[in-house]
Amino acid sequence: MLLGFVINPIAGMGGSVALKGTDGDSYRVAISKGAVPLALGRSVRALSRLDGDIAFLTASGEMGAWALNDIGLAYEVVWETSGESVPEDTRQACRSFLERKVELIAFCGGDGTARDVLDAVGDKVPVIGIPSGVKMHSAVFANTPEEAGDAITHFVKGDVPTRLAEVMDVDEDAFRRGELRARLYGYVKVPDLGGLQPPKGAVFGTSDEEQKEAIAEFVVERMEPGTIYVLGPGTSTKAVADRMGQPKTLLGVDAYLDGKAILSDAPEEDLLRLLDGKRAKLLVTPIGRQGFVFGRGNQQLSPRVIDMVGMENLLIIATPTKLAETPFLRSDSGDVDLDKRLCGYRKVLIGYDQYRMVRCL
Repeated sequence: MLLGFVINPIAGMGGSVALKGTDGDSYRVAISKGAVPLALGRSVRALSRLDGDIAFLTASGEMGAWALNDIGLAYEVVWETSGESVPEDTRQACRSFLERKVELIAFCGGDGTARDVLDAVGDKVPVIGIPSGVKMHSAVFANTPEEAGDAITHFVKGDVPTRLAEVMDVDEDAFRRGELRARLYGYVKVPDLGGLQPPKGAVFGTSDEEQKEAIAEFVVERMEPGTIYVLGPGTSTKAVADRMGQPKTLLGVDAYLDGKAILSDAPEEDLLRLLDGKRAKLLVTPIGRQGFVFGRGNQQLSPRVIDMVGMENLLIIATPTKLAETPFLRSDSGDVDLDKRLCGYRKVLIGYDQYRMVRCL
């Protein structure tokens, strides 16, 4: 199997010196404070777990070739860096991988590197992240380098299904001030390898995509005539629109009435005008691992919109696979009172007429 492999050599350097990341020129400050590179060593840990017939395409030097050479793996350099590596090197390497029709891209870095891979690859081929960053909010990383290596091996050896996973990143300057401002940038395709036991009561033996389809079937079958259904961002809510045979913006908020799309990628003001005096239900899905239901990637669903719909008409949906990685729900809507009202245990639809009580912090 032909794989692409790229390293962000400065990923994670800021962590030990409390810089919260190495975006921009922050890595120079990290070096001045005594930080040392981590990504090469973490990549070697992942690569040392590989087993199977694999041929690698990579970038030169510290962006891939050195790690593969250390392990004694065969590779071909398809992108030459010119001096100090920059984000565009990661993007160009990934574009070269696509041109050569790789079947999987493995990368080592953090959320910023995941964004670079997203920019170049989209959802064209599956990717696996070897964790090495300070900010690890995206749902594309294995828990450890060793698990990343095992995941690559499983993908190479078997017919593994894929699913879409969130790519998140935070504002590093705000993060250093103690403010968490995360943003959903998009989705990449990842191998659906499971890895965690589904919670009790889940549908066993099914993939994440099948779980989404079961949720969508249940929701659509019980849609009430004359009620507006507002769907937040995400692949789980998109499955509901797909079940209706209607379009859905993956990163936007859309509205439907009697099985037809009536508002696409709507801002807050359009939603407020649409919902005024109308009966409505709101469907949202939490951000994987982070658990945010409001305030991350769906700010259009403002406290005013939520209050207009009514908390009793809120439906949270998530697959057992996602909840296995997301033990708690959270809200950062901008309205402290609203966030407090969401606290406690919330009922989450996890399958066809199957629910789980999940704590919202």
